[in-house]
Amino acid sequence: MEAAPRRRPRARAAAGTPILSLRGIRREYPSGEETVTVLRGVDLDIGRGEMVAIMGASGSGKSTLMNILGCLDRPSGGRYLIEGRDVAALDPDALAALRREHFGFIFQRYHLLPELSALGNAEIPAVYAGAPPGARRARAAELLGRLGMGERLHHRPGQLSGGQQQRVSIARALMNDADIILADEPTGALDSHSGEEVLRILEELHAGGRTIVLVTHDPKVAARAERVIEVSDGEIVSDTRQPRAANVAVLPARGRFGGREDVGRRGLPGFAGIWLGRLGEAFRMALISMAAHRLRSFLTMLGIIIGIASVVNVVALGRGSQERVLANISSLGTNTLEIFPGEDMGDVRSGRVRTLLAADAAALAREPFVVATTPTVQKGVTLRYGAIESSAQVVGASAGFFVTKGMTIASGAFFGDDAVAARDQVVVIDTNTRDLLFPDEPSPIGKVMLVGRMPARVIGVAERQATFGNATSLVVYMPYTAVQTRLIGDESLRSINLRVDDATDMGQAQQAVTAFLAARHGARDFFIINNDDIRQTITSTANTLAMLIAAIAVISLVVGGIGVMNIMLVSVSERVSEIGVRLAVGARRGDILRQFLVEAVVLCLVGGVLGILTALGIGWAITAANAQFALVYSTGAMLAAVGSATAIGVVFGYLPARRAAQLDPVAALSRA
Repeated sequence: MEAAPRRRPRARAAAGTPILSLRGIRREYPSGEETVTVLRGVDLDIGRGEMVAIMGASGSGKSTLMNILGCLDRPSGGRYLIEGRDVAALDPDALAALRREHFGFIFQRYHLLPELSALGNAEIPAVYAGAPPGARRARAAELLGRLGMGERLHHRPGQLSGGQQQRVSIARALMNDADIILADEPTGALDSHSGEEVLRILEELHAGGRTIVLVTHDPKVAARAERVIEVSDGEIVSDTRQPRAANVAVLPARGRFGGREDVGRRGLPGFAGIWLGRLGEAFRMALISMAAHRLRSFLTMLGIIIGIASVVNVVALGRGSQERVLANISSLGTNTLEIFPGEDMGDVRSGRVRTLLAADAAALAREPFVVATTPTVQKGVTLRYGAIESSAQVVGASAGFFVTKGMTIASGAFFGDDAVAARDQVVVIDTNTRDLLFPDEPSPIGKVMLVGRMPARVIGVAERQATFGNATSLVVYMPYTAVQTRLIGDESLRSINLRVDDATDMGQAQQAVTAFLAARHGARDFFIINNDDIRQTITSTANTLAMLIAAIAVISLVVGGIGVMNIMLVSVSERVSEIGVRLAVGARRGDILRQFLVEAVVLCLVGGVLGILTALGIGWAITAANAQFALVYSTGAMLAAVGSATAIGVVFGYLPARRAAQLDPVAALSRA
């Protein structure tokens, strides 16, 4: 007679509707070109309030079964129901809600976050449940106190023993008042005394009405459960019950945290409050992570610091240079027009044109937009005082010359209209001339010097005016009438200089002067140089150079952003275990994405602020080293730099954050 086929035992449920129900559960993993089957058609019912031990040798599939029970892993086939809900129909956020509200995990290797204290580790599930900070800290402190950890609330995992770390793990599992506690080899890494304490705590939790699923390979540990299920080669081979322990304390009483329904629902002002709360928690976690990994954070920020400092300093350098150039041009008279005889600059007949007269300057001075005018003549001469002589340019002008050119007096005074009318032999020298011809005189005022062969009395010393060309050449100023009659012997003018008021557009002023003189002369026998064109050309050139250098600085900023992305990707790889723990205790993918994205943004923002401070420090050093030049910082540029840092954090932090959010919980935990 042929033997009947061996029937696989079917796990029995307690009376009533099972809280967990598995039917035909399979789990397969690809392994090269083959497929490894870990679970083979498992049928299992677990009733509410049971304490179940799942036993089996290493590789039997018991841990995989627990991961599926806790929604850390998905089965390859079969159906899994939690209180009648089909897990296969749930999206990742719904699975996270199940882990957050129904399950509490106790791991063999504790999986505590090293940068958080015992209190911080215990309260993580409530963070993702949206509980108010005060309430969740009080709950965590209460749980840790009941577990004998009241004096070590602020100790980090590295400062705790194995048994103490497991107690923190238990407090974390109880934080959201979970219905089901899943413990994977909870005593495997502990000594016998600590292991006994953990088992006692699990029994107390069971006595409080919770469902306990305990995975172990130790028969002594399994003997503490009221039901033992043995797994071998991915199949349930036995399911036995044993008497329930009596006189076990209850830990802790339910509802101490307000019940699962209250977590994240009471005390929050709607969706906006929940969203802001999650963002605030992500920001807080980012700061904690940065503080825990200072060197890595600094190296991540270094590229941003250099890029931001470069951009801010380049903009400040460009503005400083531009203002310095404009100041120099302004000292020449940026809003001035110079009128010359001839049709243009290269007109060879300009020397024979005699129509440009001092009367033209007097007539132009009466125009409403004209501040001052001056006829000018010029001649190269030799200056002599005592035994010292030097070549120089003598500029003949009227009293309006000094207003037209915006010159200032260092000592003495400028000559006036009376001196021009009288053809006085008076001279105003510049500071270079004073230093060269009068090195031993306390003051040159009143001294008589030779201008060519003409004696002239010094009446004033003008501040050196910025010029194009040789800044060390000597220039002296005399009434143009005296220069015409005593040095040149010709009453023709070299030019007429005209200063336009600040309210008038220089282009319109040039057109008006052109029309005025053309009508006065009956022909256009003159040309005009608009010094504002020079200013605009130099400004445009300076802006072009600044943009070129800024582009180089922006490239360094982008390189810094790529560095942030690379470091964040490395950070994700290093923190896989942390991500797995957060997912296991109920973090949504959006929570993980938000945390890493906020961390990248915070890194870039801090790097941006440090970059701005570095730029200001460099500017201070440059100003201290060269008092004649200062970088001009722009608030707008600094705000743009901070905005750029934020954008870099978002753009270059998104890929690492998304990769972190897409991690599979069980895969992340297995790589710890």
